[in-house]
Amino acid sequence: MENSEELKECYIVGKVLAIFFQNPTNFYKVVLVNVLDTNTGYLENEIVVTGNFGDLQENDLYQFKGHIVEHPRYGLQFQSETYQQEKPTTKSGLVAYLSSDQFPGIGKKTAENILDALGSEAIDIIVEQPERLKEVKGLTPKKRQMLTEKIRLNYGMEQIVLQLNSYGFGNQLSLSIYQHYQEKTLEVLRENPYQLTEDIEGIGFKRADQLAEQLGYEATSPRRIQAGILHELFQLSILAGDTYVEADQLLVETIQTLEGSRPVEILPELVADQIIELVQQEKIQQEETKLYDNSLFYAEWGIASQIQRLLERKKEINYEEKEVEQALKAIQKREGIKYGPSQLLAIKEAIKSPLFILTGGPGTGKTTVINGLVMLFAELNGLSLDLDDYTNDLFPILLAAPTGRAAKRMNETTQLPSGTIHRLLGLTGREKNPEAVANDLDGSLLIVDEMSMVDTWLANTLLKAIPTNMQVILVGDKDQLPSVGPGQVLHDLLTIPTIPKCELVDIYRQGTDSTIISLAHSIIEGQLPVDFTQNKPDRSYFECQAYQIEPVIRQIVTRAKEKGFEAKDIQVLAPMYRGPAGIDRLNIMLQNIFNPNEDGTRKEVTWNKQVYRIGDKVLQLVNNPESNVFNGDMGEITGISLGKENESKVDELTVRFDEVEIVYPRNEWSQLTLSYCCSIHKSQGSEFKMVIVPMVMSFQRMLQRNLLYTAITRSKDILILLGEEQAFSLCVNNLGTERKTTLVQRIISSTAGELTHQLTQELQQQLKETPKLKEKKRKEPLPETKEISLFDETVDEFHVEESEALPDYLTIELIKQRVVDPMIGMEGKTPFDFMSCK
Repeated sequence: MENSEELKECYIVGKVLAIFFQNPTNFYKVVLVNVLDTNTGYLENEIVVTGNFGDLQENDLYQFKGHIVEHPRYGLQFQSETYQQEKPTTKSGLVAYLSSDQFPGIGKKTAENILDALGSEAIDIIVEQPERLKEVKGLTPKKRQMLTEKIRLNYGMEQIVLQLNSYGFGNQLSLSIYQHYQEKTLEVLRENPYQLTEDIEGIGFKRADQLAEQLGYEATSPRRIQAGILHELFQLSILAGDTYVEADQLLVETIQTLEGSRPVEILPELVADQIIELVQQEKIQQEETKLYDNSLFYAEWGIASQIQRLLERKKEINYEEKEVEQALKAIQKREGIKYGPSQLLAIKEAIKSPLFILTGGPGTGKTTVINGLVMLFAELNGLSLDLDDYTNDLFPILLAAPTGRAAKRMNETTQLPSGTIHRLLGLTGREKNPEAVANDLDGSLLIVDEMSMVDTWLANTLLKAIPTNMQVILVGDKDQLPSVGPGQVLHDLLTIPTIPKCELVDIYRQGTDSTIISLAHSIIEGQLPVDFTQNKPDRSYFECQAYQIEPVIRQIVTRAKEKGFEAKDIQVLAPMYRGPAGIDRLNIMLQNIFNPNEDGTRKEVTWNKQVYRIGDKVLQLVNNPESNVFNGDMGEITGISLGKENESKVDELTVRFDEVEIVYPRNEWSQLTLSYCCSIHKSQGSEFKMVIVPMVMSFQRMLQRNLLYTAITRSKDILILLGEEQAFSLCVNNLGTERKTTLVQRIISSTAGELTHQLTQELQQQLKETPKLKEKKRKEPLPETKEISLFDETVDEFHVEESEALPDYLTIELIKQRVVDPMIGMEGKTPFDFMSCK
């Protein structure tokens, strides 16, 4: 440790002779420096300095702190961790600096006038009190502005970055903060350090709270408590998928967050007062005892008003029944198809509706109906489906889906252009921002597939962009998992009686030997078929425990690989990341099967304990609309470039997705993860030739019907289920918890569009019951489920229904059946509680 501390104190003072390379996206630079002073023992006159710097000026003097490293190709270099520009201190030095080429129009005489007026501290005064330049004779307003801007650029940023370094932020994060706030950085942070959590990626509440503590914010200050409330309100919505949080839950969780960040007790009444204050300031919205993040509150109201707007157009759509029948007959004859009764009904109802919802499970013919609708719409409106006829005009029928893979599937099945909703709207990734501006859509018909994946923010933005004269068809499977983001838009819209809808129930896509689709439908009906554990031509079942999952999957995948299956053909889907049957462990095993590097000849890099190799299958974890890649998209690593080998001097991964190839610098690798095995949520909108689904009781708190159904319906040809039959049975019998939203009430309300901000008595009463809240805030956040870590490896859950009466004794059998937690009654106990000292 002593050596590393000494290295950090090493410095070099020198003049920048040349800037060899600079990357404007991360401020990384490679510069040549003439060494004038150093404590490193370096004896040469020049050295290459690397690091993250602001706007370095050639021929200016800087002090760099860091340490000398040996580059395998370029030799000794100085790796800078912090730096600052050395200000000239003598009068002659100041005059020479101010009259240099950096400040056009400032000659030697004017520079001397500046020194006469402001003294030897002229540079600091210009940075901090630029209005004092008015004291200088003969200095025009334009020159005053130029001097201020350039000196602040040269010295102001360095001082701000140095100050941020002292707060514990590294150079790169400091420069990102400066880039966002510019010269107001320190002013913003002193005024509200918690603003960082909203504006800067990678800074959470605890990090901002550490800064706030350094700046003197008391643990009980109103600003800190309000920041904790806003943070927790948003996080609870994200984690639970709800659009609102009950006031008492928010109070309890906020206290836990605040006390978890600093060891200071927070009284419930302090938090209650600030919740009420935030409501009164309209920084959060409230109805009865429900509290909303502003963006979700206004998004729900936005969806409601847009739905009403679209439905009002119903009377304007009027096709003659005979005309529709004749067009359908012509289409069926031309295409050589025959629609089933439910499919015909869906097509006929949809074509005359301004807004229509089409739902159905696998094999029920949703794609067939979509194709039929497109052809019927074109037939009735005299439109051509030949893309060559629209070389100079927008194609009148728009097809979209939430993810790139789902959009690609639409294109493959319809042979028409399709894209992601984000791409269609021209969004840049901030769709949850209520002020985000989307492109207004232009066309006659819009069909959106995989609607179950669309969250409240995106649905609001999409609906606002739809013109009143456009017909809209929303397609989805109501039994799949809801969106990753807050809300359950498709589910809620299906409960609105005024929205026309049709559910396809007849199964069309099922051969004589196919059992995957029938299994999916059985699960939705709440039962496992009697032959569930029997192997079928297209599906298999293997009974095994959690610790057997990995070796069993290894055998299955190894044999599949020998038969010609590739990584892209096989997808393992698991509910959780941790544990012996979790995603993390399975990914490592699968990577070593499909992309091994036993001889060390394959190029690889390590990031956050994860190894990446060329050829690896990876998953995008966040939306990146500008690159047309979205959360859940899968790609393949096609290139690895180390900083010592490329011009950017930064390690890079190149990943090829379906339609695009993207380069990820190291600071963006958090957007990726291995995807040989992925979560079931991330697989939505995708299909795979072979799907392997492990289900064991250690996943207990995740097991529910729509999770298993979604996993099974990802398989096109082969399905392999393995684990404990009890776990599969639990999935089928557990409907899960419905998300908390108020979208339905807003749509059916006669006052939709009228927002109220009245502070209700119910909220005040609930928040002011402090004696009860003091007791409640100490409870476990998930009283029905308790996680226990065994040997830092296995996570197991023990679940007891509240209505069950527990025995008054503990047996091994009760523990094995997960009826009783073996640590019952031991909460808060340590071994020292059972020791006696004389």
